[in-house]
Amino acid sequence: MGLSASKRVCRALRDSPAFNSTCDSVYEDCLALAQHAFPGVRPYQLASASDRLHHSLSTEIPLIRKWVPSPPTRSQVDTAFESVARRFGQGGEDITLGSEEFKAFAVELFGGAVVSGAGRAILQRVPVAVAGIAGIGVATRSGREVVGAVIGVYALGVATSVYLSLAP
Repeated sequence: MGLSASKRVCRALRDSPAFNSTCDSVYEDCLALAQHAFPGVRPYQLASASDRLHHSLSTEIPLIRKWVPSPPTRSQVDTAFESVARRFGQGGEDITLGSEEFKAFAVELFGGAVVSGAGRAILQRVPVAVAGIAGIGVATRSGREVVGAVIGVYALGVATSVYLSLAP
């Protein structure tokens, strides 16, 4: 299958003109709200920025619409911020995210949220179907090997379907 799911999603987001345009717009909004007092976006602005990003992106990007039904949580925002701060070597109390760092933050945040949503979908679909397949196997008195093979094929099919839906 090539790329991992998270790399595939992050690449799709980075390459999306709608994503880049929305990031630029929200970045400029953050600067304006802070009255350009800082050279970039401060960490305390990221939670509301992620809400605005989600609101705009969920109407423009099918991946976000399908896999991220609600704005990212504060925990997801903090994790994405820490990852970007480490990657760009920022530390200390006076952290600000420039335009490129803000885009990297958004890719990290929404890439992780999409992959998490897809993972939840797999975890919701497979157990119910496995129980159904096992029940049919018991009712028809099929052998364990047959039931196990059908369950394996079904689980692989669901995982492949979700993985392929992560393509832009």
